[in-house]
Amino acid sequence: MALKRRNKVNAAFSMSSMTDIVFLLLIFFMVTSTLIAPNALKLLLPQSNNQTTAKAITTVSITADMKYYINDDGNLKRVAFNEIEPFLQNKFGVGNENIYIALHADKKVPWEEVVKIMNIARRNKYKMIAATAPEK
Repeated sequence: MALKRRNKVNAAFSMSSMTDIVFLLLIFFMVTSTLIAPNALKLLLPQSNNQTTAKAITTVSITADMKYYINDDGNLKRVAFNEIEPFLQNKFGVGNENIYIALHADKKVPWEEVVKIMNIARRNKYKMIAATAPEK
């Protein structure tokens, strides 16, 4: 008795289902990445060619309308001026000379306000880095 198989196994692999999955994942990641709002302030920084190699641990930002922000572990926190020094002291202590703080001040901020923040850093022995934009 000669029995023959009617169904033959096809060894070919179809890539169409795999490309559909990759395309759907691509769309998903594109949509979700646009929903992420970065924690950044839009500041017009003064321009300079000098760049520092030191890495700042946190940032203090002053906007053009005189609002103060501190980067608290990736989250921008709005603070009043008189809250800046106690916040930095609680977070980093006093007298630790290995603390680098970046100061982001808009071009329109009066120099007096920048100096006030620098004085806070000097009193607590922190090192201050003035953030600038590259010159064109």
